[in-house]
Order: sequence, then C-alpha cells, then structure tokens
Amino acid sequence: MGKKECPDCKGSKIIVGNCECNSEWRRLEEDNQVDDCICDPDTECPTCKGSGYVDA
Repeated sequence: MGKKECPDCKGSKIIVGNCECNSEWRRLEEDNQVDDCICDPDTECPTCKGSGYVDA
C-alpha cells in the first residue's frame, strides 16, 4: 500500500487556524501595535494525525 497526500491538510501536517478581523475589536498590544483580529490556534490534522499523508 502506498501513501497519498492528506486531503484535509494537503500534506502540511497542520491545519492553520482561521482569523477574523473587525475594527470594533481593536485594542492596543503591549508594544503599541493595533490588534483587531481574533485567531483560532493552529491544530494538528485529525485525519492524518500530523503525518501529512494517509494510506492509499
């Protein structure tokens, strides 16, 4: 059996968290940088368990 690229993470091993930005959420960070985004954390792909490949 061969391996093929994971269809969910496309071989990258992680699923990048989604970010949503809205000027109503704007706040200043400690270094005076403006932050108006809320982001989900990156997660290990549940389909391939972080390997990037699935059995064909």
